[in-house]
Amino acid sequence: MVVYFLHDFSNYQTKQSLVSDLEEPFRWLIDLTVVQAFEYGALDLHDFYFTGDDYRYRFEREAKQRFVDLIRTRFNAGAHYNRRNMKWDTIIEQKTIELSRFLILKSRIVDFAEPTPALRREDDRELRARILALTHEARELGIGKSTFYYMRKKAEGRHSFKLCKPIMAKISHRQMD
Repeated sequence: MVVYFLHDFSNYQTKQSLVSDLEEPFRWLIDLTVVQAFEYGALDLHDFYFTGDDYRYRFEREAKQRFVDLIRTRFNAGAHYNRRNMKWDTIIEQKTIELSRFLILKSRIVDFAEPTPALRREDDRELRARILALTHEARELGIGKSTFYYMRKKAEGRHSFKLCKPIMAKISHRQMD
């Protein structure tokens, strides 16, 4: 069996290159957190500043703390793995052990495909279209006037949004014309 590594081992950073390879299967956790931070307004462009001397953008201190809190929440979220629910930080620890057992030839397999991340958006185009297509039917579905108003405002906007379960159930049962 051939094993490929993405980051070259070098004389001065052998540990760092292996860590970089290990982080790749879980990079999506951070990427998703970044996207959602901007979509939900936890981060905005005014939270960053340009230093100019090294062509990098930096976080404002408060924004950095908000982002770290979002990452902490993401890593504490669970996923179904090995017939039970585990936090992502525990899953990463298990995968690290699995990789180490593979590298020292105590295991013949290493599987980074499981667990498969569940990436579902509630506010997809179809849902937005359903909300915008509602008129007097909203009342018939049992959706209040103010709730309907704010739903339409969010559906017209560009930011991601969530609906509470009872409202989502009412809209999901309505068929598109």
